[in-house]
Amino acid sequence: MASSSSSLAPLSFSLSSELLPSGSSRKPNSLSWSSSFPQLKISASSIPCLSNLSFYKKFVIEAAWTRRSRSEAAKKPNRKSWKQRTDMYLRPFLLNVFFSKRFIHAKVMHRGTSKVISVATTNSRDLRNTLPSLTDNDAARVIGKLIAERSKEADVYAIAYEPGKNERIEGRLGIILDTIQQNGIIFV
Repeated sequence: MASSSSSLAPLSFSLSSELLPSGSSRKPNSLSWSSSFPQLKISASSIPCLSNLSFYKKFVIEAAWTRRSRSEAAKKPNRKSWKQRTDMYLRPFLLNVFFSKRFIHAKVMHRGTSKVISVATTNSRDLRNTLPSLTDNDAARVIGKLIAERSKEADVYAIAYEPGKNERIEGRLGIILDTIQQNGIIFV
């Protein structure tokens, strides 16, 4: 062992054959991989460079208290709530309705995979040429009926709708939701 005059000498020591147990008269207590290693009995008093052990204990204790506390670690502003994390599995199919100045678009999506289950829009060729107006209440009823039929074809009988922050369920949106419900789709 290298000895130095300073009290903060680096910890370095080598194992000699004197420290290892002599003879193989002892049988291992268990058959685990750790039982194959020789068991050494080393204490702080037997190692001269660890004579100032109180310094090392104090250093370890102070280092442990520098970690963040539970309350500090719990303050994660970007963590989602339980409902936000589980809602996509409890209500996997989500209705999305968009009203533009010229058209009405609606689709049912699977939240987990983001796959579109059914789509209906007044901008499609068959509806664009048959409906007199592409944005009125009759167009909203047609879109609701098409979404319900196409969702049933895809074996989806329960969907969810989440209104926006300042969105009210009235007018054309209310007509679409009522028509979907009247055609056999359950809102969860």
